[in-house]
Amino acid sequence: MNEMRLVGLDLAIAIAVTAVLMFLLRLFPFAIFSKRKPPAIIHFIEKYIPAMAIAVLIVYCLKDTTFSASPWGIPTAAGVIATALLHLWKNNSMLSIFGGTILYMLLDYLL
Repeated sequence: MNEMRLVGLDLAIAIAVTAVLMFLLRLFPFAIFSKRKPPAIIHFIEKYIPAMAIAVLIVYCLKDTTFSASPWGIPTAAGVIATALLHLWKNNSMLSIFGGTILYMLLDYLL
């Protein structure tokens, strides 16, 4: 019984430390750049990193797709196209991600 309490205490301490560290990490940029202009590298990161991260995710998702055997990459291609079209149409990230994923999963199950 005492071991269960120790595990619970360890878990509570780990959660508390993680919460404080996450708060401090989120606070750090505001504390540093609230009074002065951020350096040029910050503007570069802000502008280009999201697109680069999405490109890496797309390559990672498509790397194991087989186009030479059934289903010839149809579920993957349809999911990517649906995600892009939904995002262009509604400009809603959640809708495009879930819509493309659901279409991919349905086609992958059916084909």
